[in-house]
Amino acid sequence: MSLKIRRIDCARDDAREAIASLRRELSPKGNVVSPEGRARTVAVFGEPLTPPQVVERICEHVADRGLDAVLDYTRKLDKVDLKPAEVRVSAEELDEAHRKADPEYLATIARIRENVLTYQRAILNRDVHVEPKPGIRLGLRYTPLRRVGVCIPGGAAAYPSTLLMTVVPAQAAGVQEIAVVVPPTKFGGYNPELLAACRELGVDEVYRVGGAQAVAALAYGVDGIPPVDKIVGPGNLFVALAKKHVYGEVDIDSIAGPSEVVLIADASADPRYIAADLISQAEHSPGASIMLTWTPGLIDKVQAALEEALATLDRGDLARDSLERFGALIECVDEHQAVALSNMFAPEHLHVSTADPERLLPGLTIAGAIFLGHLTPVALGDYAAGPSHVLPTSGTARWASGLSANDFLRRSSLIGVDAHGLAALAPDVQRLADVEGLTAHRWSVDVRLNRADRS
Repeated sequence: MSLKIRRIDCARDDAREAIASLRRELSPKGNVVSPEGRARTVAVFGEPLTPPQVVERICEHVADRGLDAVLDYTRKLDKVDLKPAEVRVSAEELDEAHRKADPEYLATIARIRENVLTYQRAILNRDVHVEPKPGIRLGLRYTPLRRVGVCIPGGAAAYPSTLLMTVVPAQAAGVQEIAVVVPPTKFGGYNPELLAACRELGVDEVYRVGGAQAVAALAYGVDGIPPVDKIVGPGNLFVALAKKHVYGEVDIDSIAGPSEVVLIADASADPRYIAADLISQAEHSPGASIMLTWTPGLIDKVQAALEEALATLDRGDLARDSLERFGALIECVDEHQAVALSNMFAPEHLHVSTADPERLLPGLTIAGAIFLGHLTPVALGDYAAGPSHVLPTSGTARWASGLSANDFLRRSSLIGVDAHGLAALAPDVQRLADVEGLTAHRWSVDVRLNRADRS
């Protein structure tokens, strides 16, 4: 079966509109929902509501009815009839999963945890103390958040990697309470490998709830699930929109959409490597995969490599659907146009598969994570390298950054002065207070100056 992936030639007059159309489909407002997701919406709500409408209803019901609403949507959407006592994974279940786990698997989790901890601790913000003038002491203090919620997907595959890339940065920051929510599926809350990884990481608060109802439960708090201060972690469009809906009640990391990669390739790139990288994002289903090249004939070779690989991979059908819906092979006029288009897409993952990727790097200013060279597939960052794989999607890398330990810290300014420092700053404070007409502001300085003068 021939792969019907879109091909765009930037030399053609219609290229601008084709690229604009692709950008719209990948935007945070896009309707990137699997066919199964659309069918469930109609079955549950009786009408084809938009994803934002679905999320608004779910969050409002959870806020009003608490755990009953969470369990109701779990029955309707996940087809799982949970009792209240079954929502939280018991300590015995976590212990049993850990005891039965393959020792080599647990060793892998431990090694990756150390990789992530090493990186995250190295980039951790440190307290700052400065004395710009005699008698004036300023500082910036960082303290960890008290309690965070972590969303782990579990619909189409199990993701212990996401557990590592969310929980470990929080631990590096010093967060003491970490609540994990994961769908009640064989890939989620009933997955022994995921539960074993939770125990290996020291996470003992795991709940079998997913989707928008899980986000709402973390934000508002329900019976048995205390509210959190921040919610992090990826998910489908409904999870992303739910995080957007509850923002302000709690903090969130980002409004993450489907996984995506932009790959820049030149004549030195191996078409098989490119095909593998494109498919590895598409198999998330949905997932967006875009190649940019200025090398004549490379697109034909990559398409052939894609078709060959899709015929042999277990998740080939899922990847094919994503490639045909959200993929593109784009032939650019030159490398400068490829760089410009990459920055315009602002991709979650950017793979620079060229002979000299460092040469293009200065111009590539907008991306969640950048992978350099033919031998650096995105999977290294997804699983083991150290930076978190929770990254901005859908063009939000224009202003957002990937998750790190620093996102679990709050900042507090520190200001202290003695009599000399007060006298140095007072004239400027008094003048601005007069301009703004805030007499009590001025008086709060004046009263101290008078006392300082007497002393």
